[in-house]
Order: sequence, then C-alpha cells, then structure tokens
Amino acid sequence: MNTRSIGPFTVSALALGCMNLSHAYGTPPDAQQGERVLLAALDEGVTLFDTAALYGFGANETLVGRVLKPHRNRFTLASKGGMAGVTGDDGAVRRVIDGRPEAVRRNCEDSLRRLQTDVIDLYYLHRWDKKVPIEDSVGAMSDLVRAGKVRAIGLSEVSAATLRRAHAVHPISAVQTEYSLWTRNPEIAVLQACRELGAAFVAFSPVARGFLCDALHDVATLADKDIRKAMPRFSPENYAANLKLLPAYKALAAEAGCTPAQLALAWLLQKAPHIVPIPGTTRVDHLREDLGAGAVKLEPGLLARLEALINQDTVSGNRYSDQSRGEVDTEEFPDTPAR
Repeated sequence: MNTRSIGPFTVSALALGCMNLSHAYGTPPDAQQGERVLLAALDEGVTLFDTAALYGFGANETLVGRVLKPHRNRFTLASKGGMAGVTGDDGAVRRVIDGRPEAVRRNCEDSLRRLQTDVIDLYYLHRWDKKVPIEDSVGAMSDLVRAGKVRAIGLSEVSAATLRRAHAVHPISAVQTEYSLWTRNPEIAVLQACRELGAAFVAFSPVARGFLCDALHDVATLADKDIRKAMPRFSPENYAANLKLLPAYKALAAEAGCTPAQLALAWLLQKAPHIVPIPGTTRVDHLREDLGAGAVKLEPGLLARLEALINQDTVSGNRYSDQSRGEVDTEEFPDTPAR
C-alpha cells in the first residue's frame, strides 16, 4: 500500500476510522464482527487506526485495544480526548466537551487504559472547548508528550486561525475534519494552513456518510439512533434533491473503472499528498473495496467534471444542525438552501 506522512509517522495512505464499529450509525455490529474488520484491515496493510474516547463512550477504544494489542508494533494508533461520555447525577451518560487541562489529562489516562497501551501515537483534541483558550488545552497535551504518554498532537474540526494559535504552543502533526466531494469546507483555509505548517490533513467521512457509496437511497430506513437523522443533508427534502446527483456520479465512476466509493476516495488521494482519508466500515468486503481506491488514477478532465457535479453549491442542506455547527470551529461556506 502507498504511504503518507503524519508528523513523525509513515502510515498507509488509506487508514481505518473505527467509529462505525461502536457508534453513530444505528446498532453497531457485534464484537466478533468488529474484530474481523480490524484484523482484516491490518492484514490488508492498513497502518493507521483512528478511534476516540467518545465512540461508544469508551467501547470503541476497548475493542481496538483488545483486538490490536498483540500487534501494537505494526500500526500507528490515533485517539481523541476533550469530548467524552460523562455520567450525570441521574446515572445517564452524556457527551460532554471539556478542554480544561485536567479533563484532557483524565481523558488520556482513561484512553490509555482502555487501549491497553503505554503511549498513544497521535492524540487529538476532539473538539475545541471554546470556554477554554486553545493554548491551555494544547499546553496540557504538550505535557502528555513530555510525559511519554503521547507521541504527537492533533486537532479536530478547527479553523486555520485556531490551528496557528495551537501550533505556536506545540507542533500540530494533524488536523482531522470532515472532507469529501460534498463537504468542501477545508478548501477555504485549513488545507493550505496544514500544508504551510507541515501538518497532515486527516479526512473523516470521506464517502459522505454513505451517500457517495450509493448505499443509502431512503432516509426513512435510518435507525432511530443514527446520527444522520439530525443532519440537514439527510432530511427527506434535502436528501431527495441530493439523490438526483447520483446517476451522473455513478456514470463518472463507471468511466473511471471503479466503484462509487472508490471514486470518492481516489478524488481525495489525488487532491494533495498531505491528505489521509479514514473511511470507516462494518464489513470486510467494503473495507477491501475502499482500499482498492489506492490503485485508481483519475484523469484531470474527469476530476474537473466530478468537482463541478458535487460541491458546496450543488448539494442541498448543511452538514450539521445549528447546535452542532456551534460546537465546531471550522470555516464554513454560506448556508446551502434546499432545492
């Protein structure tokens, strides 16, 4: 498999986002299926595995730690803190964004225990807690590096300005943000800032949460706890408009000699050498399909038609609800009206 650089690490050009195995898209697969996907990824040459304290409120880290501990020297391990499940007085566990230094340190210690490792290779601040100066949160993460508990630092869903502030405190090795044909916000400023600072850009949801796989045709089939149900692009009205883009998109995939999912990933791989997509899946066959994108080469003319077909002006609906948009720090294109 081709490789790319993240800070001091050389990793596979396509990594595995592990979230789907425990979190977000309805009922997750059982532990045995999750184990099969993780081990298949390792066997196929994936050398970057991405998880977080938030995913399954620790369940994902526990799964990754149990399954991959015997192979720890074969891959780069990434996790995230600053957003985790917190048990309230009523006994319910809720997602809490907390970037205070003591919370960041506590999250890291909890993650190390669940992951069954002495050190996390790449540790992200999952969200910038806007009540806490970014310098304070990154300062705590820098302390973790000095303590030998973390090797490199990353940020998730931050603007170019915030990235530069953080980088002044400690070198930032990676920024992780949603990026795909239908979410182009990183092109405003963050991609260039990463390039200038020598940081990798890690693209999550690279196949548009299933849309660019041609895998979801009726949002009424989404499970009650599927996070897409709260995303404006997946509302019945917006999604019906977005589905009209798929026939032409599938025709371009056929012209390129690949599947729709591979087309989305190949586009990202060809955008810039510092981009590392992290598709997630619950199925081994889909994993192998995704990894096949590394062999797809897209001609400039096809790339131009692809970008003209699906972009911030042709997609209906915003990527996040108003509440969720308030929790991120990324540059955003103007609101996209329904069509």
